[in-house]
Amino acid sequence: MFDLKCDTPPEWIAHVCANLDDFLIDHAACERKASATAMSFVVRYRDKPTLVSAMITVAQEELEHFAQVTEWIHKRGLQLGADQKDPYVNALLKCARHSPLERLIDRLLIFGIIEGRGCERFHLLSQADIDPELKTFYADLVRAEARHHAAFLHIVRSLTDKSSWLPRLKELLEKEAEIVMQLPIRAALH
Repeated sequence: MFDLKCDTPPEWIAHVCANLDDFLIDHAACERKASATAMSFVVRYRDKPTLVSAMITVAQEELEHFAQVTEWIHKRGLQLGADQKDPYVNALLKCARHSPLERLIDRLLIFGIIEGRGCERFHLLSQADIDPELKTFYADLVRAEARHHAAFLHIVRSLTDKSSWLPRLKELLEKEAEIVMQLPIRAALH
C-alpha cells in the first residue's frame, strides 16, 4: 500500500459514527464517481490496453460497491443524495501536471492515493462500534480498495520507469497529507 504520510485524525471516525447516515450517502456518491472516473480513463486512453483492462475491472467493482452502499442506504430508510463537490479529491487533482504523459501519470497516482486513503478509512470503520454487518461490509471493502490502489500503481509502472514516477509519488503523498490535515472533519469518505 502507498505510504500515507499522515493518519486520518481520530476525530474523523467519531464524527462518522455519530453521523453514519450522512456518511453512507456520501460513500455511495464516491463509489459512483470512482466508477465513472475509471471509465473516463478507458475512453480517454483507449490506446493503452493494460490501462483499459484494469480500469474496466475497477469500474465494475466500484459500481458494485455503489449498489451495495445503496442497499444499506435504502435499508436505513434513506435515499441517495445530490452530487456535491469533494474538496479532498478536487484539491488533489489541482496538483496534476499538464503535459499529456505527466498528467496521466499524476492522475493515476492521485487516484491510487485516494484508494489508499479509502482503504485506511474503511479499515477504521471495520473496527468501529457500528452495526456488525456494516463492519463486515467495510472489512471486505478494505481488500477491494487495496486491489484498486495496486491497479493504479501497476499501470503507472507499465507506462514509465521508477525514477520518473517514484519521486512524483512522494511529492503527491506529502501534498495529500497537507490536504488531509487542513480539511474540516466531516461525515464523508474524504
